[in-house]
Amino acid sequence: MTVPAPMTPADLTPAPLDREAGYALLADLAGPVAAGTLGGLDGVAPGFADWIVTSLFGGTYQRPGLALRDRQVANLAALTALGGVEPQLADHVRNSLRIGMTREEITEVMVHLAPYVGVPKALAGLRVATATFAETQQTQQAQQTQREQQKNQAQQPHRTLHPQQPAEAAQA
Repeated sequence: MTVPAPMTPADLTPAPLDREAGYALLADLAGPVAAGTLGGLDGVAPGFADWIVTSLFGGTYQRPGLALRDRQVANLAALTALGGVEPQLADHVRNSLRIGMTREEITEVMVHLAPYVGVPKALAGLRVATATFAETQQTQQAQQTQREQQKNQAQQPHRTLHPQQPAEAAQA
């Protein structure tokens, strides 16, 4: 039996760690909620959120070989299989919607997992996805209502903020 030669650093492919690319990708994926997703960690574990963004979004996500959509399918599957990580699963359901996955595709990922991870975990994943779909729809409806109100306000004639002074008061 031959023993393989030990690996040296020259044998390894360098792993990119691009902090700026990580924060840019997180902003693209998570949108305005990106800061809220990891923001509270610095008070408890200073630097941990930065490490997550730099190593995960600036490292693993930057590797060639998988499209962003494929990475999201893998994330949905892994987090559903893991269980007990509902906030992270909800974040990745939102991220998947933001990059163009449909509700049907996300749902099918969960259904497809049932024979592999068990029906209870697949059902738990479906519950998270369903709640996130509803939350996303409510947010979109609220944003649409707000845009319509702003549009209506912009179309109304401008009114003078201060009443005009009577002619005699102006002459005094």
